[in-house]
Amino acid sequence: MTRESLKKSPNYLCHSPSSQILYLDLNMSGEEEENAAELKIGDEFLKAKCLMNCEVAVILEHKYEQLQQMSDDPLNQVSQVFEKSLQYVKRFSRYKNPDAVRQVREILSRYQLAEFELCVLGNLCPETVEEAIAMVPSIKTKGRAHDDEAIEKMLNDLSLIKKFE
Repeated sequence: MTRESLKKSPNYLCHSPSSQILYLDLNMSGEEEENAAELKIGDEFLKAKCLMNCEVAVILEHKYEQLQQMSDDPLNQVSQVFEKSLQYVKRFSRYKNPDAVRQVREILSRYQLAEFELCVLGNLCPETVEEAIAMVPSIKTKGRAHDDEAIEKMLNDLSLIKKFE
């Protein structure tokens, strides 16, 4: 399917600024109902608990250790999918230490971010205010906009955790 045919169809996929693929459901007037830049991602996503890659890595690592302790039982073999998932989240986790992972969530939670925003920022670790806004444009939307100084402080706090990890 070409990009043009996608645009003509009532529903299509697009890439958001944070490299997330979003499914846009267009109503009859052709207006977008969902827009990550404005944090219009649907109630089910706004209410969902999201995990950063580093949090998933901690959980899977713990489960992996449990499975290794019971390795004499052939039914407790680690699946290839489990191993590949663990490798993936470990590779793309910016924070390795479980205490650092907890601190990242605590810091980002102070800024009243939506779970989606928190996870994108925690996973991608932008270094500048401009990068953060490009990745998560909704942090600058009306009604809940964070000023550049608040975003800069948040990014500095995150970089300190990484520095002392």
